[in-house]
Amino acid sequence: MTVRDHNLESIGEVFATFKVRQTAAVDDLSDSDIGKAVKLTGNYEVGPGTDGTQLLGKLVGLTLTDADDGKRVATVQVAGVCTLPIATTYPAVGNRVVCAASGAVKQAPVLTGYDPAGGNIARGTVLAVSGTTECTILLN
Repeated sequence: MTVRDHNLESIGEVFATFKVRQTAAVDDLSDSDIGKAVKLTGNYEVGPGTDGTQLLGKLVGLTLTDADDGKRVATVQVAGVCTLPIATTYPAVGNRVVCAASGAVKQAPVLTGYDPAGGNIARGTVLAVSGTTECTILLN
C-alpha cells in the first residue's frame, strides 16, 4: 500500500489583516513579497521579515496595487501549515525557525539555557524541507 499525497497547506489556516509598514511614505511590502515571511513591526502593522526576527506568518495577499502606498492592507497566514522560502542556516525537520533576509526563514538559533525577555522568538515546527529552497512549517 502506498501513502497518499495530501495538501498539508489546507490544514488549520488562520488569516489576519494588518496595516503595511511604511518607510519614507512608501509601503515596505509589494506584490513581489506575496508568499514570503513577514514580521510584526508595530500595532497591527507588518513588514518584511529581517534576519533573526520573529516570524509572524506568510504574506498571502495585499489589497489594491503597488501604486497605492499608504492605502494597502496585508493578509497574513498566522496559523496552520504553510510553505516558505529558506536561507542558511537551513532548517531540518523538527526545527523551529526565525526570519532570514529577503522574506525567507532559517533555523532558529540555540539559546544558552534561558529565553530572552518576552519569550523565545523561535516559531513553528518544520514538517518538510525541499533542498535549499523551501520548507513546510506548522505555524504553532
